[in-house]
Amino acid sequence: MTKLPLILLLSLSIVYLAAAEIKTLKITSDSRAMILFERFGFTHTGHASIAVSSVAVFSTLAAPEPSHLGFFLLSQESLIQVLLELQQNPQFCVLDSKYINLLFTFRDLSPPPNSSFNRSYPITAPNEYSLFFANCAPESKVSMEVRTELYNLDGQVKDYLSAGLTQIPTLYFFFSLVYFGFLAFWVYICYTNKTSVHRIHLLMAGLLIMKALNLLCAAEDKHYVKVSGTAHGWDVLFYIFQFIRVVLLFTVIILIGTGWSFLKPFLQEREKKVLMIVIPLQVLANVASVVIGETGPFIKDWVTWNQVFLIVDIVCCCAIIFPIVWSIRGLRETSKTDGKAARNLAKLTLFRQFYIVVIGYLYFTRIVVFALRTIAAYKYQWVANAAEEIANLAFYLTMFYMFMPVEKNQYFALDDDEEEAAELALRDEEFEL
Repeated sequence: MTKLPLILLLSLSIVYLAAAEIKTLKITSDSRAMILFERFGFTHTGHASIAVSSVAVFSTLAAPEPSHLGFFLLSQESLIQVLLELQQNPQFCVLDSKYINLLFTFRDLSPPPNSSFNRSYPITAPNEYSLFFANCAPESKVSMEVRTELYNLDGQVKDYLSAGLTQIPTLYFFFSLVYFGFLAFWVYICYTNKTSVHRIHLLMAGLLIMKALNLLCAAEDKHYVKVSGTAHGWDVLFYIFQFIRVVLLFTVIILIGTGWSFLKPFLQEREKKVLMIVIPLQVLANVASVVIGETGPFIKDWVTWNQVFLIVDIVCCCAIIFPIVWSIRGLRETSKTDGKAARNLAKLTLFRQFYIVVIGYLYFTRIVVFALRTIAAYKYQWVANAAEEIANLAFYLTMFYMFMPVEKNQYFALDDDEEEAAELALRDEEFEL
C-alpha cells in the first residue's frame, strides 16, 4: 500500500460531499489503491446496492489474490482507526481491517466470462458511511463497470438524498420565494425613487433575479435527485444561473467598492483589470464546480478540481477587497482638498462599513460554514446550508439597504451644519493618523 490511501482517507475527513445519486461508472485500467465513490448518511432504513460487471484485472506480477480487491463501507468514527492501521503497517490491506464494513471481494464474483456481482445490503447501524473500492494487489490494474445506488426508505418510497440533506429541496424553495419577494420590494423602491436610480441599482435587481432563479432550480434539482436518484432535472439551468449569479455578485461588489455609478460614471484602468481577472477566474471556478458536482470523487482528478475551486475562490475573494480599499484611500485623500468634507466623510464611513460587511460575509461563508459542515452530525448537514443561505440573505439585505436609491440619502444630502461638523471630524481623524 502506498501513501495514496492515507491521503485519500485524510482528505475524506475534511471534504464535504454532495448528495448521492444512482451512478453508473466505467473504470478502465485503474491502478489506484483506493477509489472513493460516495459518502452517504443512512438511517435505520438505509440500503446500499452495488452491481459490478465486465470485471478484468491486469497484473505485471503473479495473478492477484481475489480477496485483495473489493468494496467496503467506512464510517467517520472508524476513519481514525483505519488511518492508524495503515500508518503502522504500510503493507496492511484495508480489506482486512476490523473497522470496516466489508461488502464483498472479487472472490464473490461469478466465474468468467461474466465476472459480475449484484447485491443490496441493508444498513444495520445508522451512520454516515463512505463507499470505497480497495485494490491491495501490487502492480495491478482494474477495469469494470460499477452501478451504485444508496438510499433510505421513507415508507415504501426511496429517498436518494443523504439523511442530513433530505430537507434541502424545501429549504432552497423557501429561500427562492424570499428572494422573489425581495426583488418585488426592490423594484418598488426603484420605481418610487426614479430620480435616484443609478445603473448599479438595475444591476443589483439582476443579481436578485439570478439568485432567486438559482435557488429555485437548486430546489427542483435536489427534489429530482431525492425521488429519482439522478441529477437530470434542472441541473443545466442550475449551473447557468449559478454562474451568472456568482459573476454578478462579484461584479456588483467590485463596482460598488469602486464607487461606480455613485461617485463616478467610469472605471479606472486598475479597476477594469480587477474585473478582467475576477470574471475569467469565476468561469474557471464554475467549470471546477460542474466537474465536482457532476462526476464525483471516483475520477482521478477529483481532488485536483477541488483544489482548483478552492484556490480560485480565495483569489476572487481577495481581489474584490482591493477596490473597496482603493475607494477608502481615495476618499481620505480628496477630503483634504475638494472642500466637501461632510460628503466625503459620509462616503468614507459608508465604504468602511461596506468593507467590514464584505469581510464578515466572506469569512462566514468560507470558514464558519465549512466548520459547520465539518463538525455537524450527519443528520444535521442541512444546518450548514441554512446558515449559508441566511448569511447570503443578510449580506444582500445589508448591501441593498446601504446603497438603496433614496432621494434624501444621508450619505449624499447634507446641510451646512453637518458640513462644519464633518470638517472637524476629518481634522481629528488626520490628527489621530
